[in-house]
Amino acid sequence: MASHPTGEPASTKRTLALALGALGVVYGDIGTSPLYAVKECFHGLHAIELSPGNVLGVLSLIFWSLTVVITVKYVSFILRADNKGEGGMFALVELLPARKLGQKTVALTTLLGLCGAALLCGEAVITPAISVLSAMEGLEVVTPAAGRLVEPLTLVILFGLFMVQKHGTAGIGRIFGPVMIVWFCVIGGLGLWQIAEHPQVLAALNPVFAVDFFARNHLHGLLVLGSVVLCITGGEALYADMGHFGKRAIQLSWLFYAYPGLLLNYFGQGAGLLSAPDIVANPFYGIVPRGWVLPMVALSTMATIIASQAMISGIFSIIRQAVQLGYYPRVRIIHTASDMEGQIYIPEINAFLMWGCVALVLIFKESSRLAAAYGIAVTATMTITSCLYFLVAHKRWGWPLWKALPLLVLFLCFDVSFFGSNLLKIFDGGWIPVVIAATVVLCMSTWKAGRAALGAALRKESIPLELFLKDVEAKKPHRGKGTAVFLSVSPTGAPVTLLHFFKHTKMIHQKVVILSMQSSDEPYASLGENLAVSCLGEGFYRVIATYGFMQTPDVPQILEFVRSAGVDIDLADTTYFLGRESLFTSGKTSMAPWRKRLFEFMSRNARPASAYFNIPPGRVMELGVQVEL
Repeated sequence: MASHPTGEPASTKRTLALALGALGVVYGDIGTSPLYAVKECFHGLHAIELSPGNVLGVLSLIFWSLTVVITVKYVSFILRADNKGEGGMFALVELLPARKLGQKTVALTTLLGLCGAALLCGEAVITPAISVLSAMEGLEVVTPAAGRLVEPLTLVILFGLFMVQKHGTAGIGRIFGPVMIVWFCVIGGLGLWQIAEHPQVLAALNPVFAVDFFARNHLHGLLVLGSVVLCITGGEALYADMGHFGKRAIQLSWLFYAYPGLLLNYFGQGAGLLSAPDIVANPFYGIVPRGWVLPMVALSTMATIIASQAMISGIFSIIRQAVQLGYYPRVRIIHTASDMEGQIYIPEINAFLMWGCVALVLIFKESSRLAAAYGIAVTATMTITSCLYFLVAHKRWGWPLWKALPLLVLFLCFDVSFFGSNLLKIFDGGWIPVVIAATVVLCMSTWKAGRAALGAALRKESIPLELFLKDVEAKKPHRGKGTAVFLSVSPTGAPVTLLHFFKHTKMIHQKVVILSMQSSDEPYASLGENLAVSCLGEGFYRVIATYGFMQTPDVPQILEFVRSAGVDIDLADTTYFLGRESLFTSGKTSMAPWRKRLFEFMSRNARPASAYFNIPPGRVMELGVQVEL
């Protein structure tokens, strides 16, 4: 940060710059929801009759949804729950005080956190598909003959979007903010123009119209509420991306830019429907002057690409957190920017998202059909966030029930209503994110349980390190030159790989480093301050390195810190010993046989430890260990 005489201008300048960046990343998803939210209410699968009362009712629901769910819930309250500046589902779970909750409650909240993260994975498959499809469907407004181009152009854009991920998004990211400034200005201006001609739509600010909407439409009104929820998709991104931009920047960009722009456009679409009901097939493009439609399609395409990029980057971050916290197998994590920790690329996840999006476009073909699948993941995640936030406020911050409970009730009134309305669309495509989320939860919970069972089995084969050192001292085995580094899952006991190596070679290196890496409940941890080095005698050292759940361990970097702590290690003369477990699923552990087989499959396909921990491949020796689960 540049220095200024008072310090305040620099702080203000940085906050404004971050607010600009937040517009390009945080609000991409929710910012493009006008493309399809109003359309689905009056022309979708569960469309309501187009009448002045219904238009005002839908606008009132949209206004109060954006106000209460996004402005009040997320911007005013949820953003307070930061874990050392980081947000997101895993950060919220890590804030929960385990000692005050009890074992069963901790297990339940952990499961809820996993479900929330998994539901976001389901949403991430749908977001790029529905966003780009909605933008391309603007071509049909220009000429119906262009309809046959919508699907192939959508596929081309999606392929290009996922292919560029491996090159990083730092360069492209610089234009995200300015593009979204233009986007919100244009959609807000178009809406304001329509409102000026038909100001009667402003009556929808009165919540009575929302109540009257349900009184007149009953169950059908509840179905339409499942389409109204599309206006708040992307709300979780405000919280998940807090670590990148900070609470203040996100609040400023929402309150003074995104929120007004969205409201103006939604009310403008309502005004357009009242004056020209024939635009009901696509009210977003219907309020665009005829000669501006093609430029608007181009701008919409850029905005939807930005919305998709934000979701893709968010899933990369979630998967890395899951790996660090022990809920997901090691994957290849590529840092695409040397100066930005959050700029990462995960090829396996990128391929899964790409083919998932392609499959949805080929199956559903239209954004209206795909919209039925959108909403369940969003509303379920928001419900989980409300419950976890209540526990954090009450148990960690010490809020009394009279203060915390009314907030929970207010939030759940909206969350549960939205979730219930979307459950009615489960057979129209809503099952897709549910199946994806259930699969992710199953894999994550199985991996966690399997690693715990594997650790317990390995500990049974281990012995206290003190006994091993006494044996070394008594037998005086041959000491080879150089340093041996043995990676150990447990920070106690002798690693099984060390015991096997000594058993078969009858020798040991002059220096032996037993290295354990563990994850903390903080997003980032300074390695220099969170590195424990203990001299055990006989040339043995135990090193425990603690990383944040947003960081990826780097073994050579750890050894550099060990050297600076006074241990004489020559990295050029160091050998790394890793264990490669051969699993036998015939053991009598508590895991079900089918989960053992799933864990075995995931273990076989996990990224090698040498690649994940950045260990030089030419200096690695792997020792086979047979383990019965």
